[in-house]
Amino acid sequence: MNKRLTIAMPKGRIYEEAAELMKRAGYDLGADLEESRKLILEFPEQNIRVMMAKPMDVVTYVEYGAADLGIAGKDVLLEQDRDVYEVLDLKISPCYVAVAGVPDQPLSRIAPKIATKYPKVASDYFREQGEQIEIIPLNGSIELAPLIGLADRIVDIVSTGRTLKENGLVEYEKITDITSRLIVNPVSYRLKSEEIEHMVTNLSDVMEGIK
Repeated sequence: MNKRLTIAMPKGRIYEEAAELMKRAGYDLGADLEESRKLILEFPEQNIRVMMAKPMDVVTYVEYGAADLGIAGKDVLLEQDRDVYEVLDLKISPCYVAVAGVPDQPLSRIAPKIATKYPKVASDYFREQGEQIEIIPLNGSIELAPLIGLADRIVDIVSTGRTLKENGLVEYEKITDITSRLIVNPVSYRLKSEEIEHMVTNLSDVMEGIK
């Protein structure tokens, strides 16, 4: 008998593309799943349970075994450095992490201030550049920081660049490309290897155009 898989799915922009990919792979999660107020949804005919979570929390649920699998952005994986297996690049929701700021504004010579919701990613990047920085953690409206003099630069996700442009900011450096990944709890990977490998194969076939 197949073992049930619990999948942590992200709320927000990643969900729509992820659900469509899952559907093409043979896992129909229902068209109105994201609009539902339920946080746990059962699909007994497919032997799947879905947990709806904030994107930053998906990796935590998978690491601690509350979910067998999850779909998380590479930005979250880089920032949190959790004990999970990254088994498949789903190549959805592409974007990238970049350094941005006010045009033609040089960095402060001593400990430039960097505003970001990705302190680890930002610190790792500037350390590689030989820069000692001060991190200013923010959770939203990151673009505001350099406009009011709170920070010299920001490190944030860029999709189209429209938000930067509309706020009079420019991109200085691209740090890394980001897509969404299928992640697996290490214990689940051992105990439910057949079911997980079956899902990974189905998703891989979809991405390669076999299905």
